[in-house]
Amino acid sequence: MTIVLGIGFLLMLIGFWGLLTRRNMIKMVLSIAIAESGLQLAMIAIGYINGRTAPILNSETLKLHGALKVVDPVPQALVLTAIVIGVAVNALMLTFVIRLYQQKKSLDISDYRDMKW
Repeated sequence: MTIVLGIGFLLMLIGFWGLLTRRNMIKMVLSIAIAESGLQLAMIAIGYINGRTAPILNSETLKLHGALKVVDPVPQALVLTAIVIGVAVNALMLTFVIRLYQQKKSLDISDYRDMKW
């Protein structure tokens, strides 16, 4: 799980780097998606406990000592929720990018000075 945790943090760094260095709005949205994927991998790696199984209780012995043999399902549920919310947010951001491109015919973020305060 250390490798998965490392890959997760690496993806987060790549996503943040892309968000800070790119001026194309589609690339910025994709960078946010990459950072989200890295965060989800890190959450899964942190929630995993070696030697334990999925939290599905299907036999009597497992029901008696089930709490000692299963992993905590909360990180998995949070990751599933984060995936659904992340897809919705990315779709909304890409919709905004398309609408902005239709108005100004540019994807460069520096061309949109009228939206800054």
